[in-house]
Amino acid sequence: MTANGWFQILLFFALVLVCAKPVGVYMARVFEREKTFLDVVFRPLERLVYKLTGIDETREMRWTEYSIAMLVFSLVTLIATYAIERLQHILPLNPQHLAAVPSDLAWNTAVSFTTNTNWQSYVPETTMSYLTQMLTLAYHNFFSAAVGMALAVALLRGISRRESKTLGNFWVDTTRASLWVLLPACFVYALLLVSQGVVQNFRPYDQAKLVQPMTVTTTGADGKATTQTVTTQSIAQGPVASQEAIKMLGTNGGGFFNTNSAHPFENPTPFSNFLEMFSIFVIPAGFTVMLGKMTKSPAHGWAVFAAMSALFFAGVLVAYYAEAQPNPLLHSAAMHIDQHTTAMQPGGNMEGKEVRFGIANSALFATVTTDASCGAVNAMHDSFMPLGGLVPLVNIMLGEVIFGGVGAGMYGMLIFVVLAVFIAGLMVGRTPEYLGKKIESYDVKMAMLYTLIFPLSILGFSAVTLMMPSLGLSALANGGPHGLSEILYAFTSATGNNGSAFAGLSANTHWYNLSLGFAMLIGRFLMAIPVLAIAGNLARKKLVPPSPGTFPVHTPLFTILLIGTILIVGALTFFPALSLGPVLEHLLLHAGKAY
Repeated sequence: MTANGWFQILLFFALVLVCAKPVGVYMARVFEREKTFLDVVFRPLERLVYKLTGIDETREMRWTEYSIAMLVFSLVTLIATYAIERLQHILPLNPQHLAAVPSDLAWNTAVSFTTNTNWQSYVPETTMSYLTQMLTLAYHNFFSAAVGMALAVALLRGISRRESKTLGNFWVDTTRASLWVLLPACFVYALLLVSQGVVQNFRPYDQAKLVQPMTVTTTGADGKATTQTVTTQSIAQGPVASQEAIKMLGTNGGGFFNTNSAHPFENPTPFSNFLEMFSIFVIPAGFTVMLGKMTKSPAHGWAVFAAMSALFFAGVLVAYYAEAQPNPLLHSAAMHIDQHTTAMQPGGNMEGKEVRFGIANSALFATVTTDASCGAVNAMHDSFMPLGGLVPLVNIMLGEVIFGGVGAGMYGMLIFVVLAVFIAGLMVGRTPEYLGKKIESYDVKMAMLYTLIFPLSILGFSAVTLMMPSLGLSALANGGPHGLSEILYAFTSATGNNGSAFAGLSANTHWYNLSLGFAMLIGRFLMAIPVLAIAGNLARKKLVPPSPGTFPVHTPLFTILLIGTILIVGALTFFPALSLGPVLEHLLLHAGKAY
């Protein structure tokens, strides 16, 4: 760990802190339909969209209708995405003449991008045509993010309104999220990425002649090895910058290339790396300010921001420390060779990391991308030290509420706020209140349903996979506790709609494509329904004047209680599985055994 590394981490956080308020105030004005400086451009376009689609922007929806609209929209776009993937071999903008995507992989990918997960069980540059990348995947990057924002806005309205039966209009919220927030930000962002060297073109892949022929051995599905001599290398390219912008701002994740943001065409410079990390956090951080503005309690918004920030710094501290240490097995080997050698990794663990980013920015990127439901990576989490890999896994297991995805992080955190307020009420022996509204049994039941669905999907699918060696274990690259971590991370990432992975798992199999797809649907839609149910119930309630027994939700004590609630729920649920995975691997590594 170095002073320079910590300076970069603190600079990143300072920029997020500075930008949170203007972004949050702007988004509050957008969704409250107040005047903004972009109205002159987007208001006529918005009216045109409503006219063409027959949407009445003045008509509001009950929570049930809001839910149905969200589900129908997602289902239709999922089916359209699946169809285009299956037909891409006969559609235009396919200069590489790529074949149709196999059915199980097409299902997994369609679900993945519809749910804002962007899990990729394929090599993008050899599987998806330019048309598929732009028309389906980039499209979903916009609208899956917009749906998450709409759900958060609906919950914020439920908290801020009183004696109301409606939560707004799903179609209007989604349109405004896309037009006023995501589209203009991505336009500027993509140009900045192009200025750094991120590729943006429609050219066929270039073929470069190797200076020296290379012998490559591959193993087919039948287990037979084939050796061939390679004299050229295919250099993939395409409309990368436009996809990169929305994948980060929309906390979608995924990548145009297989190595994601470690690829020099996606993330070529330290500045582009810094920009990509910042773009993951900026909108979720703005949502905390938006919470304070819409509920007329700015201090409460900053209290939630403080809880997120404390958990963020705890994660990056552990990850940075773990990766700054040398691998103990290599250290022991060095000492055996030469007793005067201090370590074979004097700078820490650089396995799986890009030299141009280093340990600090790799640890920070891994923390940021799993705090949010993004999943883009600039280093391979499978190569992290056990405790370094533990941090991304725990971040997702906590519900990705540490800033979280655009919208999804906010409504996930507010579920924990409801639980924290409920616990505070139990401790003082009175009905809990949250910003003037009583938290009753229905609200707590929905909040508990939300928190129970998440671990049930993760642990359930992981357990079934472990019991099927021929389907689940055969895809592992490692055994022992590391292999368990690979499986656990896959279903955690899918259910948490994150999309990152321990890269050692070969997930492009029928079982993983199907099971991970269902885990993504559960993590997105089964968890969204309780959120909207709580929003609808809160909106109907009257305001209760504060009393001496009212627990304030804007104090440091509330922030500590909120952090404690998040950690206790996560620890009690997942600690046994984590003990058998990364924690056990850490202990065995220091005992001289690796997997």
